[in-house]
Amino acid sequence: MPLQTRFRLPLFLLGAGLLGACASSPQREAATAMIQPQRVTEHRGSDDLLSAGLGLDGLRAVAPPAFADPRHPTAGELRRRAIWSNWRGIADLSPTGGFGTLYGGVPAVPGREYAALAILPGARQPHRVLVQVPDTFDQAKRCVVVAPASGSRGVYGAIAVAGPWALPKGCAVAYTDKGAGSDYVDLDAGIGVRLDGTPGRLGEATDLAFAPDVPAGASGVAFKHAHSQDNPEADWGRHVKQAAEFALAALGQAFPQAAPYTFANTRVIAVGVSNGGGAVLRAAEMEGDWLDAVVAGEPNVYVEGHGSRALYDYTTEAALLMPCALLDVPAEALPQPPLLEQLRPLWQARCASLRAAGLVEGDAVAAQARSAHEQLRAGGWTEQALVAATASTGFDLWRAVAVTYASAYGRHGIGAHPCGFSFSAQQPDFSPRAATDAERSTWWSDASGIPPGNGVGIVDTQLAPPDFTLAGLQCLRALYTGQDGAAPGVRAGIAATRAAPPRAGLPVMIVHGQNDGLIPEAFTSTPYVAAARAAGRGDVRYWQVRNAQHFDAFLAFPAYGARYAPLLPYVHAALDRVSAHLDGQGALPADATIEAQGRGAGAVEAGQLPRP
Repeated sequence: MPLQTRFRLPLFLLGAGLLGACASSPQREAATAMIQPQRVTEHRGSDDLLSAGLGLDGLRAVAPPAFADPRHPTAGELRRRAIWSNWRGIADLSPTGGFGTLYGGVPAVPGREYAALAILPGARQPHRVLVQVPDTFDQAKRCVVVAPASGSRGVYGAIAVAGPWALPKGCAVAYTDKGAGSDYVDLDAGIGVRLDGTPGRLGEATDLAFAPDVPAGASGVAFKHAHSQDNPEADWGRHVKQAAEFALAALGQAFPQAAPYTFANTRVIAVGVSNGGGAVLRAAEMEGDWLDAVVAGEPNVYVEGHGSRALYDYTTEAALLMPCALLDVPAEALPQPPLLEQLRPLWQARCASLRAAGLVEGDAVAAQARSAHEQLRAGGWTEQALVAATASTGFDLWRAVAVTYASAYGRHGIGAHPCGFSFSAQQPDFSPRAATDAERSTWWSDASGIPPGNGVGIVDTQLAPPDFTLAGLQCLRALYTGQDGAAPGVRAGIAATRAAPPRAGLPVMIVHGQNDGLIPEAFTSTPYVAAARAAGRGDVRYWQVRNAQHFDAFLAFPAYGARYAPLLPYVHAALDRVSAHLDGQGALPADATIEAQGRGAGAVEAGQLPRP
């Protein structure tokens, strides 16, 4: 069935709702919700909203929740495992890290979940929306917290960000995967993911979360961020607003005696980190008085001027230069990700390759590393960001991001990547193979939304010794710096992601770690704040957190936890402050540089995480 037909009936895309969503007025906006819930589930007793019954101890468990039948997990088993996976991918849950004692917590929160596949006008593919409504929802103080997923994660990808703050307070939480997520499609088997997370066949299941156009003979794995042909990042703000509209519809169904729920009578706060932080800032610029406040943690945001650089620009630069540049940093100054010593010979080979390509100077490795290091510093990288980026470099995250985003920005479909990359289960020699049923069963619950991981790897047709990934990386970089082939289309896609200042009068708080090595604040938050204030937006506040890097989850590594502080407690503190401000309990807080510290060799103490 054609995609638009397949979604017409279950989504109830009402013309009046579409018009209302786009309208603005000087009054508090009261748009009609467009999307009605397609799936409603109850979660009580041993299966709650916040942890699927796992509690903090269960979320801390090293092994994921098991499937009774590894080849055919149930929807409930997939949900529980997705919640476990997304908590661990975002938060530092290690016993010495302070979660559950100094900040945060995982109380049992019974309630209901309302889920749907929503599609933006003009989009090819849907985004997932899901609303958690606690049984203790406060009817007297109606509150919705909209939380777009971090990174490219699935619909539960912000549960650690919004859930522990909002649900115990009686607020509903609306999530969206913002057009990305872990709805992978096995092209060899012709199997995608249904609304409830279970598998469904292409051409048969009517509720697939991603149903791409599949060219004849295609094989491997497709996923929404790379292959939707929608450039989802350009629509992040619209994804957030549509999730908020869905929340109003879900609340109307949950409590019909108190309906209608509108933007005029329900408080809406948007919060997100990383890509989710960028999404809520894109929502902040949208017209209409529908949003009450925004909290953005370590946002991936790109503005015109003020030193801002696009994610794709600094990612492809880092992918090429950083392996070599880190050799110019004393080893004792670097955090030690797994296998760092094994990586050094590969980084030395990168220096030699860069020298042969004329990209660095010097005849010896030391001189070549210094040349790469100086180029990064000249491009705006701080030393703190570069050092913290050791993990992103060691785990090959730069290449993973660049491969997916190049496809998304250029709106390239399956088999049409401009540098010849694709995705597949792989043999030990990295050649593609068909996925197994057991591998496929974990993709929706476990995957981060960008391969490699969970049995899906990047297939690079340009692999060649001695520096195996260099040719592919040079091709990816040329899509930004060059003029030929797909480069103009990729740059046009990047330009479409540029953010504007927030709506006048909207309270916005930005929280960013000064040591962020994946989304450096020098390229993102600092320019955004400067641009907002240049436009006269006086309600933007900026907290810079010393010794905080991008991945709280990495603090489970002793070398990272010892030197770096978590960012999540400051995102929750910012939510406290904007909520109090909306309640009339004081002005927005001032800008601050927060002197947070890593926990060293022991457990974190309260004094190491001061609150502004």
